[in-house]
Amino acid sequence: MGDETDAAEIWLVTGANRGFGRAIAEAALGAGHRVVATMRDPSTGSLEGGSAGGTLLVEELDVRDRAAASRVVSAAVERFGRLDVVVNNAGFGLVGAVEEVSEAQAREIIDTDLLGALWVTQAALPVMREQGSGHVVQISTTGAVGTMPTLGLYNAAKWALEGFTEALAAEVKGLGIRVTIVEPGALDTAWATGNMRFSEPLAAYDSLRTEVFGSPDVPWPWAAEQATAGGTAPAAAAAELLRFVADPDDRLRLLIGDDAPPQVQAALDSRLSDYRRDPRFTL
Repeated sequence: MGDETDAAEIWLVTGANRGFGRAIAEAALGAGHRVVATMRDPSTGSLEGGSAGGTLLVEELDVRDRAAASRVVSAAVERFGRLDVVVNNAGFGLVGAVEEVSEAQAREIIDTDLLGALWVTQAALPVMREQGSGHVVQISTTGAVGTMPTLGLYNAAKWALEGFTEALAAEVKGLGIRVTIVEPGALDTAWATGNMRFSEPLAAYDSLRTEVFGSPDVPWPWAAEQATAGGTAPAAAAAELLRFVADPDDRLRLLIGDDAPPQVQAALDSRLSDYRRDPRFTL
């Protein structure tokens, strides 16, 4: 059991083996917090900082397993005494036109990117309610505001994540629990290569893939280091998130990356353009 007088926050970060999740976990450790880092396969990643001082707890977790999510939250509270910040980061991308996506792929991305965050959130809420405080952070995407051809099922999972999270924010505001949806733009991680799945392509969509990605081939024929060139460095994105969590700013949505605002603006402009064709819509 942790010392409840300790000023350090207790963070739980899912999908912490690499990319943005790993950067968030390491940033939290670097800021003096204690971190429960979950990984589907702990052998695939290691974290810098904290392990020697007892401030890091690595737990195996497949977020699709609701019971396992509850066990990990219990382990966090048993080890550190409380739970202050939960970051639902675990997930993956899926490239495939809607017609191309298999049933198994559709169920897997919904189970992981949507329901995984739901199960971890549900497990954490009773602890935070009892404390009268806590912060749930959902890692979403600018693709939850608009869409991109061949990313429809990924967009669908993230739109649904934002749907239940917006309702959640209103439900728990009076309980002392803060909720944030993070919408990053491009991040300089391996998300577009190592953390991306691909549906079996149909020739009918080759011209679309060429238009969008520059090639009809999947997986993409790019080198991994070129896939996210120009994106925000994960360490910088993590630092921005930690600054926001430490601030009393109560906005629901946080944009990260210089490319995020124009992407959101374009998506909202497109939607408003449709609505304004209805003469009853006056905004």
